[in-house]
Amino acid sequence: MSGSILGLSADEALEGAANCKAIGQIIERIGDKWTVLVVGCLSHGPMRFTVIQRTVPGVSHRMLTLTLRGLERDGLVKRTAFATIPPRVDYELTEAGQSLKEPLEVLAKWARDWQPRIEAAQIEHDVKAA
Repeated sequence: MSGSILGLSADEALEGAANCKAIGQIIERIGDKWTVLVVGCLSHGPMRFTVIQRTVPGVSHRMLTLTLRGLERDGLVKRTAFATIPPRVDYELTEAGQSLKEPLEVLAKWARDWQPRIEAAQIEHDVKAA
């Protein structure tokens, strides 16, 4: 097995590592708290920045800006600017963004279903650790 890791050639191992890094970056984006909340908010249709900010509890102006820019860069959100006075900008999910709705709904259901057990396990763990 010289020159291999788990039966993989050096090239295959490097390719696997690159794929893991790329997938990790995508999971990091879509698993972010603000991303999940913004995608959920935009799943109801296009919205203006201020409406999103009022709808997503606790998000700061800066964090919402960064989140929307990241989602736009990743092709999950489309930003449309209108030449009106005052200027108007709408945000909406792209086809890729729309495809996230179902997996996020499944994840949210799982979180709701398991929240009591997870909280009980945390309390039990903390009591044992004390």
